[in-house]
Amino acid sequence: MFYDKFKSLCEKKGVSCNRAALEVGLSSATPTKWKKTGATPDGATLARLSAYFGVSVGALLDAGEETAEEGRPMGDEALKFALWGDCGDISDEDLEDVKRYAAFIRERKRKK
Repeated sequence: MFYDKFKSLCEKKGVSCNRAALEVGLSSATPTKWKKTGATPDGATLARLSAYFGVSVGALLDAGEETAEEGRPMGDEALKFALWGDCGDISDEDLEDVKRYAAFIRERKRKK
């Protein structure tokens, strides 16, 4: 279940589930929803959580997968899928913009 992986990553990062949700722009009630319903976040949310925890989207979705090293970039195809689903008309320029933004957020978090 997604919530279990999310909770584990929060514990490793030393933050509460509610705080992590707020820091990625979600409601503090969202983790409770994931826990109660067994829901999995949409692609855009998975991408934000991936950047926040420094893990791949695959690691978020597969409880058995090892997490990536912090700062390790996600593969382009996985990132495109996480953000835009099966839409095949995403430009490389759009993808690079997303990567720059993710790097900016990661660096800002490190400075705190």
